Amino acid sequence: MRSDTLLTAASALLLAGTNALNSGANGGRPREVVMDSSTSPLLQDIVTWDEDSLYIHGERVVIFSGEVHPFRLPVPSLYLDVFQKIKALGFNMVSFYVDWALLEGKPGHFRADGIFDLEPFFEAATQAGIYLLARPGPYINAEASGGGFPGWLARVKGILRTNATDYLDATDNYAANVARIIAKAQITNGGPVILYQPENEYSAGNAGVVFPNKPYMQYVIDQAREGGITVPLINNDAFAGGTSAPGTGLGSVDIYGWDAYPVGFDCAHPYTWPDNGLPTGQHDTHQRISPNTPFSLIEFQGGAFDPYGGWGFDQCSTLVNHEFERVFYKNNFASGVTIFSIYMIFGGTNWGNLGHSGGYTSYDYGASIREDRTVDREKYSEVKLQAQFLKVSPGYITTTPGNLTQGVYSDNKDISITPLLAEENGNFFVVRHTNYSSLDTTSYTVKLPTSAGELTIPQQGGTLTLSGRDSKFHVTDYPVGNFTLLYSTAEIFTWKQFDNRTVLVLYGGAGEVHEFAVKNPFGSTKAGKINKVQGKDVVVHTAQDLTLVLQFTASTDRQVIQLGDLVIYMVDRNAAYNYWVPTLPGSGSHPAYGSSLMNPAAVIVNGGYLVRSVAVDGPTLSIQADFNVTTPLEIIGAPQGVSKLVVNGKELSYTVSELGDWTANPDTVLPVVQVPDLTKLTWYQLDSLPEVQNYYDDSHWPSANHKTSNNSVAPLKTPVSLYGSDYGFHTGTLVFRGRFTAQTSQQQLSLTTQGGNAFASSVWLNDKFIGSFHGFDAGVSANSSYKLTNLIRGKRYVLTVVVDSTGLSENWNIGLDEMKAPRGILDYSLVSSRGAHVPISSWKITGNLGGEDYRDTFRGPLNEGGLFFERQGYHLPSPPLHAFDSRHGVSPYKGISHAGIAFYAAKLTLDLPSDSYDIPLSFVFDNTTAAAPYRSLLYVNGFQYGKYVSNVGPQTEFPVPEGILNYNGDNWIGVALWALDSHGAKVPGLELKAKSPILTSRQKVELVQGPAYKKRWGAY
Repeated sequence: MRSDTLLTAASALLLAGTNALNSGANGGRPREVVMDSSTSPLLQDIVTWDEDSLYIHGERVVIFSGEVHPFRLPVPSLYLDVFQKIKALGFNMVSFYVDWALLEGKPGHFRADGIFDLEPFFEAATQAGIYLLARPGPYINAEASGGGFPGWLARVKGILRTNATDYLDATDNYAANVARIIAKAQITNGGPVILYQPENEYSAGNAGVVFPNKPYMQYVIDQAREGGITVPLINNDAFAGGTSAPGTGLGSVDIYGWDAYPVGFDCAHPYTWPDNGLPTGQHDTHQRISPNTPFSLIEFQGGAFDPYGGWGFDQCSTLVNHEFERVFYKNNFASGVTIFSIYMIFGGTNWGNLGHSGGYTSYDYGASIREDRTVDREKYSEVKLQAQFLKVSPGYITTTPGNLTQGVYSDNKDISITPLLAEENGNFFVVRHTNYSSLDTTSYTVKLPTSAGELTIPQQGGTLTLSGRDSKFHVTDYPVGNFTLLYSTAEIFTWKQFDNRTVLVLYGGAGEVHEFAVKNPFGSTKAGKINKVQGKDVVVHTAQDLTLVLQFTASTDRQVIQLGDLVIYMVDRNAAYNYWVPTLPGSGSHPAYGSSLMNPAAVIVNGGYLVRSVAVDGPTLSIQADFNVTTPLEIIGAPQGVSKLVVNGKELSYTVSELGDWTANPDTVLPVVQVPDLTKLTWYQLDSLPEVQNYYDDSHWPSANHKTSNNSVAPLKTPVSLYGSDYGFHTGTLVFRGRFTAQTSQQQLSLTTQGGNAFASSVWLNDKFIGSFHGFDAGVSANSSYKLTNLIRGKRYVLTVVVDSTGLSENWNIGLDEMKAPRGILDYSLVSSRGAHVPISSWKITGNLGGEDYRDTFRGPLNEGGLFFERQGYHLPSPPLHAFDSRHGVSPYKGISHAGIAFYAAKLTLDLPSDSYDIPLSFVFDNTTAAAPYRSLLYVNGFQYGKYVSNVGPQTEFPVPEGILNYNGDNWIGVALWALDSHGAKVPGLELKAKSPILTSRQKVELVQGPAYKKRWGAY
């Protein structure tokens, strides 16, 4: 859609208001479609587009984005830290999901306050200068429990993600509320939201459903519009299938996009790239599906998820590492992508049971910003090089991508080159190995078209080098302010036009020969003075037209050459990683966005772990930066009239080079961090399975009495449903109690339980342990058989069954309703030794106290399960220690000598210098395989921050952010120990681990002060 088909913002508000009136004050479902989005006009004029790119405030932009989920970091004061790290990359947008399951834990009761309030996320984005793409679903996938669907949807009879009336009705309250919240944060209202995605990966249906269900997609679109959304709607097809593309009628969006994960998720083989895995023909595919919108990749692989029993996220990071970024991301740019979002840029944590059963507590994802918010230096820095290059290359946006070639632009057919050609503002050539996963080092020359004719490069002799799993941008006729690079084989990090000179930073791999040419840099008929400021190894040749041809070898020794008012810095790639390009604030109400999205009036900073921001106030240049080692800080391009340098609030002296660059030496003192030894804490122990004791009274438990269920596609196999979601229990551990009268002295119990991947279950007969299913990585359900012996005929017995749940299944496959796959007991039989079936009656069930009327509204509907200590609230801060066993020596390290579940609580006092230092902390379990099998829950100040499965893994380390942990005061730590075997279990080792501190300039972290323990009414 062209940018000249506009409605004014006033018209947009009028239309939104009219639709709201037509649908009722609470945003009810319209009885008929009100608008075909494929033909609807724009509702505002701030964010527009054509076939090449978005325009924001009339300016063309390349959108470079990364995915962040606020619900996976429940410390709002840390949002700005993450946004600033993303801004420092050169990104200008973040994409984010909203998890419906966390906001509407009970039908009709929408809560988006406290840690679930989106407003702090929006405010932090605005403060950092980052735009947002909102993706609230209703379905999100996201490796979240239920794919973001609340568990109560399992009771809906209609097929999910279709236009079944009961499903649509179930979405209305959430859709109306979340759209209203996001609408307030749109750019039209001064907020950061510039794009909105209805639904997610609505891409394929199974037999028995209509797909694509255009009325359903239109319904979701109408919900957004009626909620006040006026920014463009974009979709995210799971593959380039064209679903919901503009112009396809009902249910179509404004801008079409798709996602891609080309190397998959096999973190077991992190150095193996699949054959033919590099996407080709993307530009042609986009032109075929949606030629009038920008080429958009809404999710492109930035890491990988990892299942229970997997290999850990360090290996996922290796699979999708800096080499992957060089080859795959540049391949996308070779296809002309201008809306590009990486999934994930920061993953976070599946705290409080929010993850699906296919993943564990960590959602690190192997992302560039790791779960503990530290940066993966090489991976983070590589994407920074690319983002900063595109930020200063506006000519890229309107180039026309050509076909992948061999033997055209280089005689070496082991090299493939894709041209992106334009009439002005430069041409771009993306170079890679023909075998994209090649580990070879290949020498080559290129023949590139330039305004001076076709040139064979290098002109001064020698060859270029492409190392294994690398890719490069070569450019021709590339504008650098008032200068022009006739060509460059060295890659461009950035260029900036300052008051008295223009600075260009070039880089290449260590030891590589590179050549570039500058068209008459002196602007006269005579050559000017060439000043080799630093290093003497640059070879310069002057052509007849006064074009200078320069050749250098990238090395750790920086080369700097001055050609009149053009200063060129030549570094190797590792040195380029240390450069930052913070944008000087602009004017107006939101200065962090800069005075221009490609603002040339910014400084370049060399050094530091992270440079967050710069500002100029009169004669003072202020820099906010982080440091992890003592290092000089070089400022290139300090504005004229500025004479003072302040770094993190402290004025520093500096020296000035002959080029006017400043060099200062910040005093970086890093403390030796010592954290308490957890074995020395005073631990308190509690039996958390009193249900197996003879005295236990379950009269207050809910009765399992539903004789039908929508949870399963098949009829019930049991007299009553024993599915957790039928009774409002959607998360964590489920506990069942059933009674029977013995008919013979020996009976056989067969039990089918289901809890998701790596779940476990245990069974007791009265207070006698019968056995456990230990669980394994792919074990979603289990058939178990137990002998019940020494029974007394005619006596009444109680079976207690504990079933772990590792999260609800996602619902990607439309029509299968996999999210409804039940958690609990699927089937059972009790057979006497005579072969007669013995009835089990009076089943009781419990999960988290209150179920959908969950008691801890602060920490949300998923944080607690159904274990005794959770129902009582003993995992919360300041529990009633009189209820615990405080005998000397009790601790999780000693454990219990029998099958069962124990809970341990201890006070942990910290005193860390967190005002000045970012100190990542994590709890680490000893992963010895010799220990008896057990599973453990880790609670920190009431937040469930770890589910450790000793016999499955892989996660042993559980990062907990500051804000959840009080770094300067008391913390309450809870450890649940579920011993799966009759001889019990213990935690062989659990320690608190501190990573190296970082001297930081981030804002102060505010403690997330959740409610402490208070006796719970009705707890059983």
